[in-house]
Amino acid sequence: MATVSHSIPADRMAVLFAVMLVAAAGNTAMQSILPAIGTTLHIPDVWVSLAFSWSALLWVLTAPHWARQSDKRGRKALMALGVVGFLSSMALCGIVLWAGLKGLIGAGITFIVFALFRSLYGGLGSAAPPAVQAYVASRTDPAERTQALSLVSSSFGLGTVIGPAVAPYFILPVVGLAGPMIVFAVIGLVVLILLRWRLPNDTPRFAARGAIAPYPLSAGPAEPTSEEENDPDAPPQEALSWRDQRVRPWLLAGFWGGQAQAMMLGVIGFLILDRLDLRTDPDTAARLTGTVLMAGAFATLLAQWGLIPLFKLTPRPTVLWGALLAIAGILMTGLAQDLHGIVIGFALASLGFGLFRPGFTAGSSLAVPRRDQGAVAGMTASINGSAYIISPAIGVLLYNWHPMVAYGLMAAFCGWLVLWGWSALRLDQPKA
Repeated sequence: MATVSHSIPADRMAVLFAVMLVAAAGNTAMQSILPAIGTTLHIPDVWVSLAFSWSALLWVLTAPHWARQSDKRGRKALMALGVVGFLSSMALCGIVLWAGLKGLIGAGITFIVFALFRSLYGGLGSAAPPAVQAYVASRTDPAERTQALSLVSSSFGLGTVIGPAVAPYFILPVVGLAGPMIVFAVIGLVVLILLRWRLPNDTPRFAARGAIAPYPLSAGPAEPTSEEENDPDAPPQEALSWRDQRVRPWLLAGFWGGQAQAMMLGVIGFLILDRLDLRTDPDTAARLTGTVLMAGAFATLLAQWGLIPLFKLTPRPTVLWGALLAIAGILMTGLAQDLHGIVIGFALASLGFGLFRPGFTAGSSLAVPRRDQGAVAGMTASINGSAYIISPAIGVLLYNWHPMVAYGLMAAFCGWLVLWGWSALRLDQPKA
């Protein structure tokens, strides 16, 4: 990896890249196999979904605290705390699920203890991303900072692609479906050793604070931290309100579209189990779920790294066209009866969501002046993370009632976004 900053050598940037990547990859890997595990243990689908909701809730609640603590306790220490939380959660979840799959403990006890161990990821894992961002920002000149922050942010998004892609290869003969968690725990341990060994806790060159990272799921790359968030000399100003008419339409757009995306991600594993008749073959279901999630992640990357810069799309058309594509993909997925149809539909919906998400983020940013960039970044991160607290579980409940009720609600959210957003989303020019 080439050096991107005169202040941070390439080997240290590689460690920082790995810290961000492994946290996201491990979570999406678990997302691809957990529906199959729940089926094997005969756990109701909604409880499987709530395990992710619990972790997402803890991430949203604790991330602001860890972002502040990185200034007080040191960036390297917070990175280590996040990695320890990740690897401990993966190892303990893997062990308890292995015991449950082997029949050593009951299914109910297995999932209760599993949810408790997930708390380590949701509560401590959120400490690492803001610490990495603050570490980079505090050791790079302003001219180099954007490139360096974009690199570490892209690793978070790359992890969402790698996780479901490699998870099926870690379903091992001895540990079975618990294998991916055990393997990622070992990878996390290696990253922790490299972090302790290769990353010195030296004195920062510049003051900086890391941005709150959204909960990592198959949603594509994270947005890089803005330089305004890392300006220690910014004058105090009145707090930006959630009711501010400049940003409120964009935040509402993010809310409606985010609910649809979270529901779709929560339901897809169970759809694959049922439409492909794999309730009795969870290993195959886990592999195919990984394939579908990987296709969705690549479609998201195509939208965010390809279509948006290629066509120089502005926020309003990006949100509206993204929602329209998402509607088509959602309905195609809900009606699909084979793997080919599910992959195409999910990828099309992911392409739409891949346009929508940066569209509403950029629209929120362009709606306010530079002094409010840190506040609006925190708002968009909160909107992104909050969608995964309860919406996936609601989606699974509706899916178990009737699949097209769930997919119809997802499409309705996006349809409302198009109809309402056509008149409500008007701002495409940045404020001074």
